[in-house]
Amino acid sequence: MQFDKPSTTNPIDQLKVVGKPIQRIDGQLKATGRAIYAYEWHDPSLAYVYGYPVGSAIAKGRVKSIDSTAAKKAEGVLAVVTTLDIGKLKKGKYNTANLFGGDEVQHYHQAIAVVIARTFEQARAAASLVRVDYAEDKGAFDLSNAKSTAVKPKDANGSPPDTAIGNFEGAFSSAPINLDETYTTPDQSHSMMEPHASIAVWDGDELTVWTSSQMIDWWRTDLATTLGIEKNKVHLMSPFIGGGFGGKLFLRADAVLAALGAKAVNRPVKVALPRPFIANNTTHRPATIQRIRIGAESDGRIIAIGHESWSGDLKGGGPETAVNQTRLLYAGANRMTSMRLATLDLPEGNAMRAPGEAPGLMALEIAIDEIAEKLGMDPIQFRIINDTQVDPENPDRPFTQRDLIGCLTRGAKRFGWTNRPKVGTRRDGHWLVGMGVAAAFRNNMVLPSGARAKLDNQGVVTIETDMTDIGTGSYTIIAQTAAEMMGVDIAKVAVQLGDSRFPVSAGSGGQFGANSATSGVYAACVKLREAVATKLGLNAQEIAFESGQVRSGDRSVSLSEAAGPNGLIGEDIMEWGDLTETHQQSTFGAHFVEVGVDVATGETRIRRMLAVCAAGRILNPITARSQVIGAMTMGAGGALSEELMVDTRHGFFVNHDLAGYEVPVHADIPHQEVIFMDETDPMSSPMKAKGVGELGLCGVAAAIANAIHNATGIRVRHYPITLDKLIGELPEIA
Repeated sequence: MQFDKPSTTNPIDQLKVVGKPIQRIDGQLKATGRAIYAYEWHDPSLAYVYGYPVGSAIAKGRVKSIDSTAAKKAEGVLAVVTTLDIGKLKKGKYNTANLFGGDEVQHYHQAIAVVIARTFEQARAAASLVRVDYAEDKGAFDLSNAKSTAVKPKDANGSPPDTAIGNFEGAFSSAPINLDETYTTPDQSHSMMEPHASIAVWDGDELTVWTSSQMIDWWRTDLATTLGIEKNKVHLMSPFIGGGFGGKLFLRADAVLAALGAKAVNRPVKVALPRPFIANNTTHRPATIQRIRIGAESDGRIIAIGHESWSGDLKGGGPETAVNQTRLLYAGANRMTSMRLATLDLPEGNAMRAPGEAPGLMALEIAIDEIAEKLGMDPIQFRIINDTQVDPENPDRPFTQRDLIGCLTRGAKRFGWTNRPKVGTRRDGHWLVGMGVAAAFRNNMVLPSGARAKLDNQGVVTIETDMTDIGTGSYTIIAQTAAEMMGVDIAKVAVQLGDSRFPVSAGSGGQFGANSATSGVYAACVKLREAVATKLGLNAQEIAFESGQVRSGDRSVSLSEAAGPNGLIGEDIMEWGDLTETHQQSTFGAHFVEVGVDVATGETRIRRMLAVCAAGRILNPITARSQVIGAMTMGAGGALSEELMVDTRHGFFVNHDLAGYEVPVHADIPHQEVIFMDETDPMSSPMKAKGVGELGLCGVAAAIANAIHNATGIRVRHYPITLDKLIGELPEIA
């Protein structure tokens, strides 16, 4: 099915099931421990053994030799596979880093060997016996030092690295009010609960892998390329995933090591990356340095806005696209954005929840507050004055839907913005109290997505698609879509996900998953409806599906009867036309935060948070709210605590576990509220929905930073906002 014109009324608009707050259909499995994750898969007929990785002890250079003699003699050891044994392997389409094979070392903890033993403990113990001789090269590990060597990237995830409209420099220099500040965001880790883990089993030349993957087909394609086998020889399964946040978008070393280990010992092999490997062996959000310049008229209208960003990655990698939201969020005739990329010999920098917009808004939305303060203007009013209903870089291209003003005004009323204190004036005992706001923005993206819909003689609809559920509620919203389309109770829908034998879906990432995957299910159900109509000799355009029945005029037939003994199948893929060429599709929101800052210690406590989101039709308010409050919590970590500390001498992240990399916990976030604006977007998809899971993160950290400034008068431009950045500037205790 081709979606190339705005959607009109369709069966989803009945909203009998879609849009309802239905509890997650996989929730009980997860709450009772019956959901099977990658490392837990167990077939009693298979004699599993365990692999433990050995990571490089240098960040850049070459492996000269590996002595695995002692490891091979250790108790329980079945084999040791080294990177020198394998030789150089091909890189997949989606990989920047070398996952395994050859002597080149690109980053610290790059996998260079895997020890296979009968038990996990035996494999781990033997891994410590592997001895490696390196030829170490000098590496670049500090973005601030490498900034001067940064170059214009060839590609910025499909966006141009630079844009320019009007005369930015001239307009900025002549503006009555201007701002010129630099902001920094640190390297950050996904820190998902479930580690990267895989089980590999060979049957002749065919490979089956249970793994933790957000994107089944991407992984399958790259694993086949890496191993040098045909794609149709790889069967990948990932029915449940314990979090990913972008860290499991791309094939990682655990799957490669499990496959190579299983081949070496001719046994099923389990490999889970230890927590330090997750920080240093997989991907992370790269640090940024951002310079923002804004020039405004005395009435608050922006006349010049410029945003430059520097980030780093391995050779061949890409930039953190931190300027993307600045190209679209606010009006202004004279504009400039620029991205520069430095080569760093740190682990691969890549997508982490809301790549680009999340760190970009951490800077931009502080800058917006700062220029509003210079103007003596309320920061919400300043944002409203500079709203735009068209793409500022292409005024002939309007937004399909844009209700940023509605998000700001509704949120301000709900949050009690009129009670916001003047800077540094509100006290509650030893706490300085303040409020902050920030706009939220994330582009709406869609990818082709396929599904298969089956109807059996019991009237049960089964959906098969390789779509994944990373804790986001995919099972539930897909079931809701099928139930709505086929006119059955949701209990009559079975959903099977995360299997490469199923039609290729969009996968989970970039907040494109829900909208794209349900659209694919919509397309498959249209085909199934047509199959039912054909079987019954009816006109597909003149029948109704409701209460498990197919009705046409006075005739009514049950779905089970229509299916017959052999059942019926509908399969299709939703593909996308060029509507995004003529109209800009984005999601918008507003974040409000109240904080307390201890006047003596600088400790910051979030008191309450509110997110107002305009993101098309909300398919399930329960799962959508869960996504947003999780994102808000993640934003709190980004603002106050999360930072991968780089050892700039040796090139690795020091705090590479959940003891040293501090993420928020329940006690850090006492009250969160989410409001969804009543919105549909017919130009987005037949679901008239958009993504929301990343929008909930975008802007949160800046709202916290702005609240801290309102409470204390201290403006911090370098994340995270830790005690040391506040304590020396706090007012004396009265």
